[in-house]
This record gives sequence, structure tokens and C-alpha cells, in this order.
Amino acid sequence: MPYERLLPPVLLLFSNVFMTFAWYAHLKHKDIALWKVILASWGIAFFEYLLMVPANRMGSAVYSAPQLKGMQEVLTLLVFAGFSYWYLGQPLKWNHWAGFAMIAAAAWLIFLE
Repeated sequence: MPYERLLPPVLLLFSNVFMTFAWYAHLKHKDIALWKVILASWGIAFFEYLLMVPANRMGSAVYSAPQLKGMQEVLTLLVFAGFSYWYLGQPLKWNHWAGFAMIAAAAWLIFLE
């Protein structure tokens, strides 16, 4: 069924949105105490795990572990690129995109049979 191949990447995408906020949103709020930021990040990361663990469990039925990891890395970079631009106000430069493209190429190689 198509959803077996589609659902894991969708869950990985949404889990990466949560994780990107958990890891980087505090950079816009450096006036908040570090311990508060850590607690808030753990709270946000909990929701990331609620999506990531099922994505990997379900995904392992149709993808190998290296394929799931490669997919997750590419999704992480796409989410981060948007987050960096829209939330942090830090657009990526050509060298960032070039580096991300190399990582995407590496992930593509993982899917070759």
C-alpha cells in the first residue's frame, strides 16, 4: 500500500519540525535562562519522539535503517533551511546550499540497490 512508503517520511518531516524548534528556537531568545531553555527544549523534543519512533518502526518494514537515516538527514536540512530563513532571519548562502546538496547526494546513494 502507498501509505506504508509515504507515512514514515511524513512523520519524519513533522518530527524534524519539532526537533528544529527544540534545538534552535532559543537562539532568538538569548535573554531566557539556559536551564529554562533546556527544559523547554526537552518538552518540545518529547513530541519529536512521539513522531520519530513510530516513523522508524513503521518505516523499517519498507526501508532499511540506513535509508531511514539518510531520509531523516535530508528532511532535517530542508526543515532547517526554512526555519533559518523564516524564524531566525538567517538565509542560507551558496556554500550552505552546496554542502546540503552534497548531503542530499549522499542520501540518494544510500537508496541505490
